[in-house]
Amino acid sequence: MKSEELFNIAKTLLPGGVSSPVRAIKPYPFYVKSASGAILKTVDGTALTDCCMGYGPLLLGHANPVIRKAIDAQLDAGWLYGTPTELEIDLARRITGDHPSIDMLRFVSTGLEATLAAIRVARGFTNKSGIVKVEGGFHGAHDAVLIAAGSGATTLGTPDSLGVPASFAAGTRQVPYNNPEALEELLSKHNDIAAFIIEPVMGNIGPILPNDGYLKAVREITKAHDVLLIFDEVITGYRLGIGGAQKKYGIRPDLTTLGKITGGGLPIGVFGGRRDIMELVSPSGGVYNAGTFNGNPLTMAAGIATNDYLHENEGLYGKLDEKTRAIEESLPADADGTFVRLGSLFKYFFRSSAPKNYAEAKQCNVAAFRVFFGKALKGGVFIPPSQFETNFLSTAHEKSAMDKIISVYQNV
Repeated sequence: MKSEELFNIAKTLLPGGVSSPVRAIKPYPFYVKSASGAILKTVDGTALTDCCMGYGPLLLGHANPVIRKAIDAQLDAGWLYGTPTELEIDLARRITGDHPSIDMLRFVSTGLEATLAAIRVARGFTNKSGIVKVEGGFHGAHDAVLIAAGSGATTLGTPDSLGVPASFAAGTRQVPYNNPEALEELLSKHNDIAAFIIEPVMGNIGPILPNDGYLKAVREITKAHDVLLIFDEVITGYRLGIGGAQKKYGIRPDLTTLGKITGGGLPIGVFGGRRDIMELVSPSGGVYNAGTFNGNPLTMAAGIATNDYLHENEGLYGKLDEKTRAIEESLPADADGTFVRLGSLFKYFFRSSAPKNYAEAKQCNVAAFRVFFGKALKGGVFIPPSQFETNFLSTAHEKSAMDKIISVYQNV
């Protein structure tokens, strides 16, 4: 197999043979040659129906012609200037219009950069150094949030990676998801907390959905303790609908991070929020942020085209919800796991009930998932190779693709 040959070469050049740990499929990953719509084509000549979709950005499918046209037009005009462009203003106006909580924003290149910057801004605005995150929540691989599971409210955070100074991790505490009482207890005991950063719907080990009233309680608790609320909507932004989770659940955070779909599948991160907070960002204020590729014209063009399409075809969200419902309804009556879905996000958890937090998610039968992953791949369907990653559908998943996915889940 050519994929195996390529992986053997890659192991001599790339740590672990891959550019990101989740791609380290055993015994070796398949290598993609091309992609279109909902289909990946591998170097080994296999066609796979894709339920990973680049881990979320490809809401409109691979190589979408509308986005391609915008990228092609911008390529003719150049792809990096190092100067402002009108495109930045255009996309920023659209995003602020879609999110009442965002008065101003800054474009960066990744979700990691967005969450890192949002935390820095929160610290600068409040003049406090501590932060709180949800146990198991992922906000990018930067030092302040690489905190080991179990570093909870009663202890200082401990690093979840070599190379992270203990002093960096010590400023981060964790609380369980769907547990407002734990957040209230923590904030009552500590007055050094600048912000609480949370995925409103946990996407990186999920989807894990918020209990009724949970996000409202989080908003009330953070306000009461003068702690900024950061919604990390890198995954949920524009995937749950225009306006993301904050619109769906009626919550107004102080700061928001976006990524993924916002750039039409090209690299992007966004952090934004209240005007009085964002005016602290350099050069207008003392919180430094910079990047050569911030507001990259190719990404801006792709983002504008995507935003246009979503506004013109907002009914697509309901259709995607119907597709994940069809998968759920295809499950065998004796299935011993639990299917969780929200819009175009879905996951089959090898656990008797839907997990409500990280600790419950970790109770899933990982060995059973690995067997299922192999069966799905053999059946021509690629799902993210971890029990703790969300699956995604796109508008390109038409009947033939859905039939193949359903055939796999009928035999889960």
